[in-house]
Amino acid sequence: MNTLYLILFLLIILIGSVATYIYYLKEKNHELESIKRGFCPKCGQKGIMLTDQRSAGCCGPKILTFTCPHCEYTNSFSIETPSCSS
Repeated sequence: MNTLYLILFLLIILIGSVATYIYYLKEKNHELESIKRGFCPKCGQKGIMLTDQRSAGCCGPKILTFTCPHCEYTNSFSIETPSCSS
């Protein structure tokens, strides 16, 4: 009986973790869509700026960091770039 409780507990933890991660990704996508339109996701004012852009060459993801000068919102996004043509 204790094994059943342990399995149920672990299953609840696993489902909760997956649901939380999916919610996090949806919020991150919503913020990126707002940034693509030029608005800060936190304060809603126009004028968010790209402050840092990094990549590992022509292949692989780019890491973009955006900052709002009005409310000091800062967030980084990993953007997948198309693969290199060889």
